[in-house]
Amino acid sequence: MILPRSFYNRPTLIVARELIGARLVRISNGKKLVGLITETEAYISEKDLACHCKAGRTPRTQVMYGEAGHAYVYFTYGNHWMFNIVTERVDFPAAVLIRAIQPIEGVELMSERRNGRDTFGPGKLTQAMGITKSENGVDLTEPGSSLWIEAGVKVQNSLVTKGPRVGLNKTPEPWLSKPWRFLVKDWKII
Repeated sequence: MILPRSFYNRPTLIVARELIGARLVRISNGKKLVGLITETEAYISEKDLACHCKAGRTPRTQVMYGEAGHAYVYFTYGNHWMFNIVTERVDFPAAVLIRAIQPIEGVELMSERRNGRDTFGPGKLTQAMGITKSENGVDLTEPGSSLWIEAGVKVQNSLVTKGPRVGLNKTPEPWLSKPWRFLVKDWKII
């Protein structure tokens, strides 16, 4: 079952935690690719100095101010696409970055796209699943979409760690150390 908009239209930290174990599904060139989400990070509002919206509404961040349940995909480090999901209410910019997946369907194609390497990183999972700028703004709750998230496996709290977000070296405190990253302790959750 595709997760409904009401799932995303909640506090970002709750959504980020509850996405752990959900199934990220992508139809790419007629092939179904599925990965269990194993790592997420929350970015919450213009006040969050690690969030792209810290500078306010821009053409790049416009989708984050929109309706919950849409994809926010951006390019970073000159060669990586990052896949996020907009959360909370309209005009309150917040999103969850999907940082890692455990492939469970279409594994061969994902492995081929990654030259046999893992999908434990936000740029790695988008490469494996073929997620690019063309998915920016896609409604993940829309039946018939080529990208969505559906219910997966329930992951016990004892298997999930919380900690600081990754790669925010120039971000000042307290934002640098906010425990807004959720990670499965053992990658094998199925």
